[in-house]
Amino acid sequence: MTEQTRTTIRQRLYAFLIAGLGGLAASAISFSMTLYEAAHPPKVPVVQAGQQIDTGRWFVTLRTARVGTVPPTGVPPLQPVQLVMVDLDVVNRSATPNNVLYRVVTLSAPAQKLPMPTVYLDRDKYLAGYFNPNMSERLTMAWEWPAGVPVPDKVTVTVTGQIYKLRDNLYGASGWYDRDPVATVDLPVEKAP
Repeated sequence: MTEQTRTTIRQRLYAFLIAGLGGLAASAISFSMTLYEAAHPPKVPVVQAGQQIDTGRWFVTLRTARVGTVPPTGVPPLQPVQLVMVDLDVVNRSATPNNVLYRVVTLSAPAQKLPMPTVYLDRDKYLAGYFNPNMSERLTMAWEWPAGVPVPDKVTVTVTGQIYKLRDNLYGASGWYDRDPVATVDLPVEKAP
């Protein structure tokens, strides 16, 4: 083996060694940053009632919260239930009508999980269907509260953001995808009939 061949092999070994150490260092830094971010999540801002929240797909303005036994339709349910109702204004910012607001606005739950809320249009006093783009709507979201669990004097409503992706990683299709919470709102609970 000539001296030039040995030098070339040695240079290649050094290059592989340096590239391997660089990749190992990048992996270690990435892993440590992920651990740090998981241990120190960003604080979710607390906003006041009546302040507009931009979620990406929606503009949401939370107004009031109340507890009652009659939904906004005015017709009492056959089985008596206790409802926690949140009044809000929404604007659908996407290009198509949709009705997935229940994934964006969630109520802090007691020990057990709350069922999905029912959404009512205040102008019709009836169940909400699809929300048209760029059209402001005043709504009431009603959650069935578990029997035997007292309703607190204040509830925390969490508003989650959504992001539009032109192409997702799995199917290559466009769509709106859930993100982290963008705001929380503490609402005092009024007692209603």
